[in-house]
Amino acid sequence: MKKLLFLAASLALLIPAAALFATGNQESGGAGAAMEIAVIVKTGNSSFWQNVQTGCFDAQKELKALTPKLSVTFLGAQSESNVNEEINIVESAIDRGVKAIVLAPSDVTALVPVVKKAKDAGIPVVVIDSLLLGDKANYVSFLATNNDAAGRACAKALIDLVKAKTGKDTGKIAVMSYVAGVGSEIGRVGGFKDYIAKNSKLEIVTTQYSNADMPTALNQTTNVLAANTDLVGIFGANEPTAIGMGRAIAQAGLTGKIVAIGFDGNSVLQGFIKDGTLQAIAVQSSYNMGYMGVKTAYDAAIAKKKVPAEVDTGFIIVTKENIGTPAAKNVLY
Repeated sequence: MKKLLFLAASLALLIPAAALFATGNQESGGAGAAMEIAVIVKTGNSSFWQNVQTGCFDAQKELKALTPKLSVTFLGAQSESNVNEEINIVESAIDRGVKAIVLAPSDVTALVPVVKKAKDAGIPVVVIDSLLLGDKANYVSFLATNNDAAGRACAKALIDLVKAKTGKDTGKIAVMSYVAGVGSEIGRVGGFKDYIAKNSKLEIVTTQYSNADMPTALNQTTNVLAANTDLVGIFGANEPTAIGMGRAIAQAGLTGKIVAIGFDGNSVLQGFIKDGTLQAIAVQSSYNMGYMGVKTAYDAAIAKKKVPAEVDTGFIIVTKENIGTPAAKNVLY
């Protein structure tokens, strides 16, 4: 499925949202703008968010049969750590009177006031991917992976593989994380660390934050591997971080010599599974987040239906043994 090009979020402040993504069937004019569902994510600069985008626009294609004037727009900040930019994009959506917002918040607290502002303006908000703190009445639904469970599953996989490789559950491991304070990171890395502490004698010697930037993760992992030559395991907690981690492992000649677990499932990470650089990846259904997020927003704002307060969009642990199965193929991208 072809990915639609992601336009830089900075354009959002200069060009009306309905013009940003020409899908070939959007309406123009005031009536069309009134039927806009704005999807606002942390960034467009990864395959994960591009797969969310694909789900959003597939939902739009189906829903336009019911509401021809429906318009779905897709915007994100230049990077996942640029919280203020994402807040500005949400503010712009509120100001132009969108029908609903689908939001992947880049911070658990910083987006709370602007989501409350959307609610006060009568704009339903559907939160996807990452937890938002504050009053849950500020948004109508939360669709995401159970990140705590996914982090624990990654920890279990790492412990089992270290035991299989070394015969014991002791030694040093490292955590390569992405953006501190993001809801998904808190759940995912928190669950991982808690499971490691309660179910093994492995020692986490460092936690690094790449700000979801692959080159940063590559450099950080290179330094961690050089400083800890006895490392037995490593965890890369999101797509760009896991890619940088995998490349550092390969460049250090440690493929197959260190247990490495990643997160997300683009083609690069799939390649690392196949060649043994990574032993497992936890893969979310990013497509479902986009597809179900738009459909839920439509139901709440336009169809006026009651929507579920929470939806677990699921995950699967993918290994070399199951990467070719239908279950894995359904979520890999």
